[in-house]
Amino acid sequence: MLYRHLGKPIFFKMDPEKAHHLVISGLNKSDLVPGGNSAMRLMYGVPETADLAVDLFGQHFPTPVGLAAGLDKNAEAVGGFSSIGFGFMEVGTVTPKGQPGNDSPRLFRLLPDEALINRMGFNNEGADAMARRLKALGKRRIPVAVNIGRNKTTPNESAHEDYRQCIRTLYPYGDFFVVNISSPNTPDLRSLQHGSELSNLLAQVKEEMELQYKQSGISKSLLVKIAPDVSDGELEYMVHTIADAGMDGVIATNTTLSREGLKSDKAGETGGLSGKPLRDRSTEIISRIYRQTGGKLPIIGSGGIFTGQDAYDKIRAGASLVEIYTALIYEGPEVNRRVHAGLRKLLRRDGFSHILEAVGADHH
Repeated sequence: MLYRHLGKPIFFKMDPEKAHHLVISGLNKSDLVPGGNSAMRLMYGVPETADLAVDLFGQHFPTPVGLAAGLDKNAEAVGGFSSIGFGFMEVGTVTPKGQPGNDSPRLFRLLPDEALINRMGFNNEGADAMARRLKALGKRRIPVAVNIGRNKTTPNESAHEDYRQCIRTLYPYGDFFVVNISSPNTPDLRSLQHGSELSNLLAQVKEEMELQYKQSGISKSLLVKIAPDVSDGELEYMVHTIADAGMDGVIATNTTLSREGLKSDKAGETGGLSGKPLRDRSTEIISRIYRQTGGKLPIIGSGGIFTGQDAYDKIRAGASLVEIYTALIYEGPEVNRRVHAGLRKLLRRDGFSHILEAVGADHH
């Protein structure tokens, strides 16, 4: 209630990107204030429960609800985000070299639709800066995935070099890695999802992960984040290629270019749409991936999750973990407790003793 009645009215009067930076700065400072993160956990933390804790990708997830990439692009607020009830988080998208991203304004609230449009363009400080931050953090409370991309000026034929460089720089510090080839805000990036470009790129990043494993003796998982704006045939090809390349999982989905059914006067802004309008399409993609792979390729579901029911629908469709982003902006950090409580109630209703029993239940 604190966020809804105090924080949100203030933030929503501000420019969306300025509000974003203010939140990241505040969560960063909670790391520096003695007892700051403890106070955050007291207010917003979610206690681990046996029915919702998940072991996957070589990691222990105290809850199945994580923070999607895009909010903490530079790993500035890992301690803060780790203290408000998330079971894991993605940082990034990070590129080898820092870059400013696209021109402002580039982030828009669609209030009637409970959605956001962003055309940020992978604005970040670069892989070296992120590596320094993650190294300084040391031991973390939750798994941190590093979401990697290519620089805007790198042509697609050289994209694999950017992804490999990110892995080389950040391998010691990420708990697992996510190849982002699905942002709509970097020119031609999404074409890496199709044809021989996809198989070639995944072979390269897989090779780099194996090299790092041999050097460090520590194996880490590699996932691919895909777009919702694909045909059935394109999706089938992508999933087949991802599985054949030996990837450890899929994140479904990134933001959408669709504007179907929107009410907001901001609907005409270019960029990727996230939030409630994406919910059903991302769940449909999860369901198709689960069916195609027989549930053998783990899925993290992302897109339009605001409630326990939204999360549960994605889990029953085939997701083992889920992520939120836009709901945190609209609902505040209280959303994690509500989603967690809702999931537990729905599991009990359906007679499941553990969340993994519900994964893909709609197909059985």
